[in-house]
Amino acid sequence: MFIAEMGGEEFSYSECHIKLAQDDWSFKQALSLRNQVFVVEQGIFQTSDSDVFDSTAHTLVATIGLLGIPDAVIGTVRIHEQARGVWMGSRLAVDREYRSVKGLGKALIKMAVCTAQVQGCQSFYANVQLQNVELFEKLGWNALGTANVHGVDHMFMQADLSRYPLDFDPLDGAVHVFRRSGEFSTGGLQR
Repeated sequence: MFIAEMGGEEFSYSECHIKLAQDDWSFKQALSLRNQVFVVEQGIFQTSDSDVFDSTAHTLVATIGLLGIPDAVIGTVRIHEQARGVWMGSRLAVDREYRSVKGLGKALIKMAVCTAQVQGCQSFYANVQLQNVELFEKLGWNALGTANVHGVDHMFMQADLSRYPLDFDPLDGAVHVFRRSGEFSTGGLQR
């Protein structure tokens, strides 16, 4: 669980909601998180990671909040259709404070692939930073070859769509129950 300060009182977040960004606030918060990760932390971009794909991509966000009202985006990923039935995932980012949440990145990846499948995806690809290749392989992705993207070595990978059954409606979103690495939980990505 994660503790937040609320008017002098502590509150524990125990889950987040992952869904398509559907308002300006969610989209702006996702862009801010991407800026923090890809510009400030990793230094891949000098001023902004925004590009031409932002205008047509679908942005997914993981949010925390109270009483169903989100007050922070803690994770994001974007997807876009590159050609008919061919989808790309990119800009997967998790807030530094929430990287210890077991399965949060996995849940964002699952939502990305399933959301694309609902929209007719027949193949799904991503350029994955090398330190994340093992995670993607565990999730049923196949390495197709290396690529240099914005001066950083990546592995071009393809998702095995059969590993991503549509057991929930990704357009309605899903809940991810928090647990830190090493904690036991029966939670995970839930409807």
